[in-house]
Amino acid sequence: MKSNTARDPRRWLILAALCLSLLVLMIDSTVLNIAIPSLIRELDATPADIQWILDSYVLVFAGLLLTAGSLSDRFGRRRMLILGLVVLAMGSLAAVVATEPWQLVAARAVMGLGGALLMPSTLSILMTTFDETERRMALAAWSTVSILGIVAGPVLGGLLLEHYWWGSVFLLNIPVAVLAIVAALVLMPETTGDQRRIDLVGVVLSVVALGSTVYLIIEREWNIAGLALAAGSAVAFVLWERRQEHPMLPLGLFANRDFTGTCATVLLMVFGMGAVMLMLTQYLQFVLGYGPMKAGLALLPYALAGAVFNGIGATLGKNLPNKTLIVSGLTVMALAFTILAVGYGYLWVLVSMLAMGIGGGLAGPAAYAAIMNTIPLRHAGVGSALNDTLQQVGMALSIAILGSVLAGVFTAQMPGEAPAAARESIGAAFELGYADVAKTAFTDAVSVGAWVSAGFSLAAALLGLILLRAHPAPVERSEPVAVAD
Repeated sequence: MKSNTARDPRRWLILAALCLSLLVLMIDSTVLNIAIPSLIRELDATPADIQWILDSYVLVFAGLLLTAGSLSDRFGRRRMLILGLVVLAMGSLAAVVATEPWQLVAARAVMGLGGALLMPSTLSILMTTFDETERRMALAAWSTVSILGIVAGPVLGGLLLEHYWWGSVFLLNIPVAVLAIVAALVLMPETTGDQRRIDLVGVVLSVVALGSTVYLIIEREWNIAGLALAAGSAVAFVLWERRQEHPMLPLGLFANRDFTGTCATVLLMVFGMGAVMLMLTQYLQFVLGYGPMKAGLALLPYALAGAVFNGIGATLGKNLPNKTLIVSGLTVMALAFTILAVGYGYLWVLVSMLAMGIGGGLAGPAAYAAIMNTIPLRHAGVGSALNDTLQQVGMALSIAILGSVLAGVFTAQMPGEAPAAARESIGAAFELGYADVAKTAFTDAVSVGAWVSAGFSLAAALLGLILLRAHPAPVERSEPVAVAD
């Protein structure tokens, strides 16, 4: 046994391996956005097919995150990271050879399983590898790779789509996953948290609660049976966990005002940002007429601004409270969406993306640090999973609600005499000869969606201003972490 305060001389190489693993996951979660027009044309995918191809990943990912995080604390974080990379690569290979929409839906579900196994381990290993003096810079690097991955997916995917078929975008994951597996085996020691028994009842209840909740969100079918299942399983999970001596999710974390306040703020922040890439990739291609490669490159300024200001935010965090950085960053993000809402053309998109990168760079690392610094290291895996779950639920809410707003405004702006297919999908509208009016309708839809995102970003800033403390109460961080090289 040794304390987390002992510095591993390989810690920065370990961070590079963690970032490489995260890059695989981020590319996987964003590369599909740029391929949507190709899927519509080449796979004959309907709007419902596209929705399920996107949502099957989120549904499995979000539903299993808490379970995966708890298992990583019990059985080893490196072990779960490697297993996640293997499953993710297998799902990517299945997607490459898919010939029907339902096959791609199934492959994406497998990728969601791999992502759920992988994601909590990246952050929990980071937390147990770096001490307080270096953790913020490590989190900034982790967050920077997350932003770069969001844009690297569309850029690399666009490059492949310019020359190959849609399935080639999933080939990106496989060599990067193999490299990340090798790096993890060579560089990372194994770490574990509490060696408690597996809470099988808690596992089942958490999967049912999260899975049914996300399903209701993405399907937007608020029926009584579905609501009863989601609410009932969530209540049962809380009651069960409260009675356990060693619960899967330590509910005592929520008694910490700083933890709960930051979680709520992050949920609103992700809701505002969640659907932005989905909006912009379609706007650039359908409205501005960019090819996949050009559309991917057009998103690079967002990543570059985010990367620069992640570093600046980490530096400022040494002297400024997390609260100040979070509230300031979210306010800038609200301004960014306002710019996107009022303008037309790439210049307005460019200015908006630069502001988004600045705001996200200031708020993101500070928010992650604020959450993780309130969690004892023995619960690093499940704590990381809870952070990831919040983001996935926020993402699902964003795609579902903002997706509904986009679809509703688009349909309302299309001429009534247009065929139903043209009024429901901009891709179908182009194929049926309604390109000009569809461009105007989709531009109006993006504007309304951007206003909604601006409102939620501002609400997140106000919530952070009210709930977060400038100087949180200290949390015991010296719990020993088992290490097996």
